[in-house]
Amino acid sequence: MGYDLAAISNTLTEGLNAFASATSAEELEAAKREYLGGKGVVKAILGGIKDVPKEERGEYGKSANLLNVKLTEALKQAEARLGGAKASSKPGIDLTKPGRRREVGHAHIITQTIDEIVEIFGRIGFNQVEGPEVEDEFHNFDALNIPQGHPAREEADNFYLQLNGPDWDAKPVPMLLRSQTSTIQIRTMESRRPPLRVIAPGRVYRPDTVDATHHFMFHQIEGLAVAEDLTFVDLKAVLELFVREYFGADTKMRLRPHYFPFTEVSAEVDINCEMFSHLKKPWLEILGCGMVDPNVLKAVGYDPEKYTGFAFGMGVERIAMLKHRIGDIRHFTTNDMRFLSQF
Repeated sequence: MGYDLAAISNTLTEGLNAFASATSAEELEAAKREYLGGKGVVKAILGGIKDVPKEERGEYGKSANLLNVKLTEALKQAEARLGGAKASSKPGIDLTKPGRRREVGHAHIITQTIDEIVEIFGRIGFNQVEGPEVEDEFHNFDALNIPQGHPAREEADNFYLQLNGPDWDAKPVPMLLRSQTSTIQIRTMESRRPPLRVIAPGRVYRPDTVDATHHFMFHQIEGLAVAEDLTFVDLKAVLELFVREYFGADTKMRLRPHYFPFTEVSAEVDINCEMFSHLKKPWLEILGCGMVDPNVLKAVGYDPEKYTGFAFGMGVERIAMLKHRIGDIRHFTTNDMRFLSQF
């Protein structure tokens, strides 16, 4: 190509005309190869600068770079004019070809389980309530009849929060991630007067070692009813309704004596495992319950001589694992679509 500046000018004119006159992707691609391709005219001109006398290289280089810039801009304009079309061996859009199936999402199995349980209790007047996940010791322990020195308050069994760095020891009210949704019951009773019926789902946290049946974060649902003259018979009737509605009309239920600090009397609820033959046991515990301890009623300003109440609580993951025959609690948090898409 030498260092003929007139040739560069002519190339610019020809190249601009080629890009401007292209009417198809094929014509545009041909012009691109001729002028801007790896073996095109512009590359040859730019490479020819080594043959230009030293005193003329400045003007030559300026013209060559301008040629490259102008033709590159012309290519972009032509692509925009032709809709960004590029010649290739690929076929165009086939309007008769079926479209790709778009996957439709759905609620997580834990959310589905919570919604179903809340709906069952909602039919008999239990209103859904919520509460904070970061709690103080009064709502998480004291008001629930769990005194200082109780093993349940040990640091090894709770996620205490150090909110103010070195000032932690001076904080009058230590905070922690709630270890049970019973805290919501306390906050509800503080803000409402009897009679009341509430159902309280939420996340809870305990520093357990993660394995097939334990996790440091899981979900609970608490139920609470307070009124005049409520008895254990009322509690039993409510739980029997839940068991029949959730697990099936033929499901058998039994109550076993147990101990909880915040209820007296207390019991655990078992259901028969005839429908769950894979468990190879006759009964399985699904929740705890009892009559609200008078000390809990006093802590929230209720008169235990006038009012009685019952409460119950269940682990959502445990209920879901039982009903859907899920063998490992870790499946709920691994985000494996092969698992989640089953429900």
